[in-house]
Amino acid sequence: MEVTIDYGLVDIVAQRYDAGVRLGEQVGKDMIAVPIGPPMRMAVVATPAYFGRMGRPKQPQDLTRHNCINLRLPTYGSLYPWEFEKKGREIKVRVEGQLICNTMSQIMLAALEGMALAWVPADRAAPYVVSGHLEQVLADWCAPFPGYHLYYANRRHASAAFTAFVDALRFHSGGK
Repeated sequence: MEVTIDYGLVDIVAQRYDAGVRLGEQVGKDMIAVPIGPPMRMAVVATPAYFGRMGRPKQPQDLTRHNCINLRLPTYGSLYPWEFEKKGREIKVRVEGQLICNTMSQIMLAALEGMALAWVPADRAAPYVVSGHLEQVLADWCAPFPGYHLYYANRRHASAAFTAFVDALRFHSGGK
């Protein structure tokens, strides 16, 4: 098995990969998708000191008055807007800030240093929220979305090894 990590949205068929891993909402409709993780949720977090200086946003639109850490994904090109949803109402906010990162690890480190607000996966922030190093805001606006999926093109003759791999992932993730 060969594993390649690339944060871009690679065309696995053109690149001759057997499969890829993406968030469920990013998997193409022409692909077979197998959930390999639970649904996810994002969290808006910052240090208590940041909130002491800048105050707490009460709704997503308030983020435009805060220093926020932006995310630039390789294949997205521009800065990724922060996405929120509450009672079926979806909002995308283009935040401003002094820092742009391309990995969640960088964003987490900057948030922990008190530099700005961060929009990160809630499970990554949870230990820091529990310990009091970070505090979360806008939790009621951070709706769950489909987590990670293994995806692959429909093939008539998949190898026995690939079929066993997919079946093992289905079993371990609780999928069917």
